[in-house]
Amino acid sequence: MRSQTAEHVEIHVSDPARLYELLDDAEASLRQMPQQFAGILVTRHDPFRYTLALSDAVPFGETREQILS
Repeated sequence: MRSQTAEHVEIHVSDPARLYELLDDAEASLRQMPQQFAGILVTRHDPFRYTLALSDAVPFGETREQILS
């Protein structure tokens, strides 16, 4: 399942086999947004919940990860 706002996508994983597909789709949707200043920060909250967000702390064109759990 995926919920999305303008600069933020939240992923809830119910099928672990689809994790990378869901993350790739969410990243692709953020890359389509008109902006030229932010990269994408992927945050793992737990094994079943991830947040992807545009972040000016990440260089444009890059994706970085952080793990909270």
